[in-house]
Amino acid sequence: MAQELRQITAEKQTQQLAAMQIAVAKLVELPVTDLAQRVRDEMLDNAALEEYDPDAPRDDDEPGTADDAHDDTADEEHAEHDDELADYLTPDDVPAYLQERHDNREQAYETPLTEGSSFYDELKRQMGEHNLTEREQEVMEYLIGSLDDDGFLRKDAATLCDELAVYHNVMTTPEEVERLLQVLQGFEPRGIGARSVQECLLLQLNDPDDHSPYTPLARQVLERCYKDFVGHRWDTIRQRLKLDAETWGHVLHRLQHLNPKPGSALGGADGAAVPVAVPDFYVTVTPDGEATVTLNRGEVPQVKVSASFTDTLRQLGAARRTLTREQKEAYVYSKNRVEAALSFINLINRRNQTLLAVMRAIVAFQRPFFDDDDEMLLRPLTLKEVAARAGVDISTVSRVTNSKFVETRYGIYPLRHFFSSQFTSTDGEEVSARLVKSTLRRLIDEEDKRHPLSDEALMAALKEEGLTVARRTVAKYRDMMGLPTARLRRTDGA
Repeated sequence: MAQELRQITAEKQTQQLAAMQIAVAKLVELPVTDLAQRVRDEMLDNAALEEYDPDAPRDDDEPGTADDAHDDTADEEHAEHDDELADYLTPDDVPAYLQERHDNREQAYETPLTEGSSFYDELKRQMGEHNLTEREQEVMEYLIGSLDDDGFLRKDAATLCDELAVYHNVMTTPEEVERLLQVLQGFEPRGIGARSVQECLLLQLNDPDDHSPYTPLARQVLERCYKDFVGHRWDTIRQRLKLDAETWGHVLHRLQHLNPKPGSALGGADGAAVPVAVPDFYVTVTPDGEATVTLNRGEVPQVKVSASFTDTLRQLGAARRTLTREQKEAYVYSKNRVEAALSFINLINRRNQTLLAVMRAIVAFQRPFFDDDDEMLLRPLTLKEVAARAGVDISTVSRVTNSKFVETRYGIYPLRHFFSSQFTSTDGEEVSARLVKSTLRRLIDEEDKRHPLSDEALMAALKEEGLTVARRTVAKYRDMMGLPTARLRRTDGA
């Protein structure tokens, strides 16, 4: 059969990313620490960009700045709430709920990232918040200095009294030492100054800011079933306190969030440096239940177009027909630099707007978690769902969540923490992989260690609880959680 070449005209739809989209994508994936260096590099490359103080007044006709994203997002909200207060003649006229909401937002904007300080210095700073006499301060400083790296006080009151008398010529009594120790135990982080792990955990549960409904039950576990708690005998605890599986899951989650080494939260007694996760977002929930998302500006310079460049353009542009060759070259150079500066500022603004849109979508989907910090409240979530709500591409959501963190009132979490694959329960309800892992861990904790459950048996047990999971998935999750096989979990004395 003879072959021949034919030229055919056909329409084909293809997608090509514009240069602007590619540039925004590159900025979107940068965490706040890397963005700061990126902006500084751009300022070195483009003389038309200069840093400015965002709090300083600026002219109405001043060129665009890299703070415009906040004008459209965070600052827009800021101004809106300032307007709420502007309706009242004096601060005394402002309703309490409005003033509290305004103060909470101000705190979110003004929260700085502090540099690391030593364990001793941080506790001594908190000591200044109490009205102590000069002698009480000496005793308190000695108590702080007597803490070990984990934040525990390993000496009894009588020994401390003797040491204060011998080494510092400070005469005190065991009763006064105990009283000042109670003051120290109210410092942050909670648990500091405890004499044992049990006391340390109980101190954390006595935090007046802890409003979890499961805290009283968690306290009962530590007070009445501490040996069983240490031995991970969950089934014994449940039977003794008469707790159902769901309630016990919440109580155990509360207990597992306590810190048995509170001194580590302040870097240890020697003030050694520890890795720090810098948040890119702050999420605050006001007393009236409103969730607010703000960006962390960190050390990112706020930039604008240099006034000298815009003045040059204005002057040379007004006399373009009479310019010399050198002046025309200066005009073209200034014009290109200003356009590049405005383009970069626009990129920064679009980056900030994209990040806020994605984070707000995540908060909307996982709102119960931000109210109660309970992983059991995290629903199954995919990048596609967030992309649809935020109005961006899935790849953009992936870039935003890749290496960024959010700070809530409960701690700092990677954005990937809020995404999870999902399974379908026997009643058709979608459940997250975290629920499967949590249930799997509970089943293994409660098993008879003389006859531990095989992966096949665990699969059947999960199915009985309404979670249909393949055996290979059980094995994968067990490995991910660092749980050994049934053969290695078997003990004769359990």
